[in-house]
Amino acid sequence: MSSTAMRTYLHSNSMVRRFLSLELDPDHCAVFGSGPMLAHGLKTSLGDVDVIARGPAWKKACEVGELGLSKIGGDPVAAFWSGKVEVFNTWLSPDFPIDDLIDQADVVAGIRFVQLRHVLAYKYRLRRDKDIPDIVALEQILGTHGGAGGLQVA
Repeated sequence: MSSTAMRTYLHSNSMVRRFLSLELDPDHCAVFGSGPMLAHGLKTSLGDVDVIARGPAWKKACEVGELGLSKIGGDPVAAFWSGKVEVFNTWLSPDFPIDDLIDQADVVAGIRFVQLRHVLAYKYRLRRDKDIPDIVALEQILGTHGGAGGLQVA
């Protein structure tokens, strides 16, 4: 897909548009969860968008979002649109350092998306029923089988 087509595709997604409307500093945040799978053509829709943020992006999210605690891990979260977009300043555990995840993120159509290998490690770690099809798809594209639990994020 051309970069123009990808930009149109991503920007036409209602969840991505909601995230972009927050106007968070793009150098200080990245889409995580299933969002990177959309950016790489492995998903065609999203029910929500998870974002990791630091510094000015986290500060802005806290100023305008509804503050609470995440369902997984109890970390601080700024929620928007009844949780359809959630912004975090940590991700699950110290095994997922957000500075590294943001700095190493893939930039697709001007948006930072956490690398797929990190998405696989995250989904493999949780292994929720809803994650199994994503794990299979990610293992196929990344060429790994069952070894995702050992992926390093740094």
